[in-house]
Amino acid sequence: MMNSTPKTAGIKDIAKALGISIGTVDRALHERSGVSLKTKARVLQMAEQLGYKPNLAAQALKLNRRIEIAVVLPKQISHFFDPLRAGIRSAADATVGMHVNVTFYEYPRLGQGDLELLEARLKDQCDGIIFTPGNPRRLDPIIRRLASQGTAMLCVASDAPASARIGLVSAHAYTSGAIAAELLALKLVRKTHVATITGELTTLDHAEKLRGFAATLAMIAPHLSLLPAVESHERPKEAYRQTIALLHGETKPQGLYISTANSIPVLKALEEEGLLGKIQVVATDLFQELVPLIETGKILATLYQRPFTQGKVAFESLVTYLLEDKKTAPMIRLAPHIIFRSNLHLFADRLNSLAEPEES
Repeated sequence: MMNSTPKTAGIKDIAKALGISIGTVDRALHERSGVSLKTKARVLQMAEQLGYKPNLAAQALKLNRRIEIAVVLPKQISHFFDPLRAGIRSAADATVGMHVNVTFYEYPRLGQGDLELLEARLKDQCDGIIFTPGNPRRLDPIIRRLASQGTAMLCVASDAPASARIGLVSAHAYTSGAIAAELLALKLVRKTHVATITGELTTLDHAEKLRGFAATLAMIAPHLSLLPAVESHERPKEAYRQTIALLHGETKPQGLYISTANSIPVLKALEEEGLLGKIQVVATDLFQELVPLIETGKILATLYQRPFTQGKVAFESLVTYLLEDKKTAPMIRLAPHIIFRSNLHLFADRLNSLAEPEES
């Protein structure tokens, strides 16, 4: 089903609503002289009320400048970062009439090669960089150096809040963890143990998911005991090995939250041990290998982080920031989608296109 998009209000609409000239509205919106404070206030209020958004293409042409944007993202995990890149490309392709150049850079995985690629951007004089901070403390110095030379640094998928980044676009990590805890609490009504398998806990996204999961579990399901978190470090072999060790441990979990999209090795270990479908599993994101497992009930649910939309919104937010007269930091956290067997069909048919249902 196609989503209808409401028409965006323009300067003419504001002028008509207030009964004033288009020129007066234009001067008020762009901080030019010749408009009283009272009129300016009325214009800004009406602009907000009508949902006015500036024409970025017109602004870019007026500035007569080319905008250079670098995108620095990991190659792994491909079923998350490939659609995120696709969202950025989709938004970039829509910038008709704007002089925007986007260059993509890849490194192996979070925390491995990102620092070197960001350091190399010092010589490029980029206007903006979209990146995912694997280890924020390690990257803080280079983020500050790039920001000090005028590069707008925008985090996507995870945050570096103590750095000089301009803002963030991501799924709401704490809420994802909280939802996973509530789902397991609904299925596991007797006293037992649950476990989490995550990536690097130095990555804020993973740390926040674990925090949300633990806090919600303690609040609504005191009968469920949380085992120490297993850090897979986004290495498939390590994830498999640690899952086997967890399943062979003295205390076996009856519920499992895989808070990283790197879930294939974990699911492989569960299958080999004959526990897939017996242990309640909440996974993260959606890709082809998960579809039959959700269809057959071997996975309870997965929490979709909407990577395509994250990429699209990140690009649009960065361009808007670069063209705004008054800089406002974009802080956008998307609600994760809960995918069950019952609504899987709404998402599964879009996997090959790398887009998402709300984009159609």
